[in-house]
Amino acid sequence: TLTVIRLFVAMIVLLGILLHKGEPLPKSGKAWFMCFLVGFFGNVLPFSLIGWGEVVVESGLTAVLMAIMPLSTVILAHFFTEGDRLSPQRLLGISIGFFGIVILVGPSVFGGLGEDGLRQLAIALAGLSYGITTVVARNMPPSSVLGRSVAIMTAGFLFLLPFALWIEQPWTLEPSNTALIGAIHLGVLPTALASLFYLKLIAERGAGFMAYINYLIPIMGVILGASFLGEEVTTQVV
Repeated sequence: TLTVIRLFVAMIVLLGILLHKGEPLPKSGKAWFMCFLVGFFGNVLPFSLIGWGEVVVESGLTAVLMAIMPLSTVILAHFFTEGDRLSPQRLLGISIGFFGIVILVGPSVFGGLGEDGLRQLAIALAGLSYGITTVVARNMPPSSVLGRSVAIMTAGFLFLLPFALWIEQPWTLEPSNTALIGAIHLGVLPTALASLFYLKLIAERGAGFMAYINYLIPIMGVILGASFLGEEVTTQVV
């Protein structure tokens, strides 16, 4: 239900901007098909898998498992996109980033690897799903970035809505005002606005570049956690 609200808010915000600017939606069947693929692999599947997996998997191990995203992206991009070949330098850069994640969360986190294996696999598959998304988005036919973003959010919303209505009966839920504000925030900034940056960067810089950006997430997490939540910044984290 949270994901459905998030995607609906993003869809409405982006549609409003689209109408205001007078830009078109994708016209070809191929473009819409690829938008549905991005909506499924980039929103529906990973949001659901991560949410289910993190019920029991600690966030540190989740960060390591999610680091599969850049690793899988550069490998997939090598085979399925033009201009994103896997060079020794690129492989070295991705590997350094991966080991940086391991140091950040602590090597001891691997002690829990193998426990709750199915949920850990779900999180790893979410990372792979993001990798697939990046490669599909790189190969989308040229069209308005706004139009593609609206189509992607619409696809994810329409796919997930029946499951939310069937499984959770959201009309029976009583979320707090804080929870609703949080859901709206997720829809506006990290979903609607981020999708515009995401598609623009992939088109201009390629899938491999987006893979590197993924390693900024834990760095920003540490900075924001220390700034707003008073979390300790240890020598290991630095």
